[in-house]
Amino acid sequence: MAPRRPRSARGSGAQLREEILDATRELLARTGNAEAVSIREVSKLVGVSAPSIYRHFADKDALIDATVAQVFENLDAAMGAADDPTRSPIMRLRDQGMAYVRFALAYPEQYRLAFLPTTGRSSEVDRVLGSGAVVRFTQTVRDAMDAELITPGDPTPVVLELWATAHGLAMLLISKPALPWGDTDVLIERVLGAACVGHVMLDILDDVLGGEGPVPDPEQAARWLAGLRTGDPAG
Repeated sequence: MAPRRPRSARGSGAQLREEILDATRELLARTGNAEAVSIREVSKLVGVSAPSIYRHFADKDALIDATVAQVFENLDAAMGAADDPTRSPIMRLRDQGMAYVRFALAYPEQYRLAFLPTTGRSSEVDRVLGSGAVVRFTQTVRDAMDAELITPGDPTPVVLELWATAHGLAMLLISKPALPWGDTDVLIERVLGAACVGHVMLDILDDVLGGEGPVPDPEQAARWLAGLRTGDPAG
């Protein structure tokens, strides 16, 4: 049985709340499953009674939400630190995406935790996603649209596509580190750079090739780009 935590001094409730979140994060990282975490186990790890936890969190769901939301807050801070407003929007998108993947690699257990299956209810995590990293991506996409680097319109599809690229790369690097990735830093820069350049090129290719759909025909596009390299754009 864990030793009982000394009684908190008046005004130290915020410290206890952080200790509860730290313990929850540790248990989630250890088990990899929110169902395996209980208020009882968290209280044992912190050294307080279960009612002490309920004074800070209404129930287990609220505790899990707050713990995961904190991960997203830290992720947003990492992306913000990498965002240089003096650079072009496309470079900023790449830099933000790279910061996203590097955060995931630096804190793999926290990152996995952030993407544990949810019950679909509105939660604190959803609120953080609505005001953190996704909002940052969205604003930068809008900046790219304002600069006519990406065709103006609803930024949401572009944001989700770039997010999917960053998340997919992060999860593969975390879950399959033994694959022959080569230099990880070079890989991250290449993949995120390609994703950003790809959105610019899609618009250019659509104008040049006159495609009817939202995505140019890959073979046509490849032939046109190969023609540029050889000096024969007609392919």
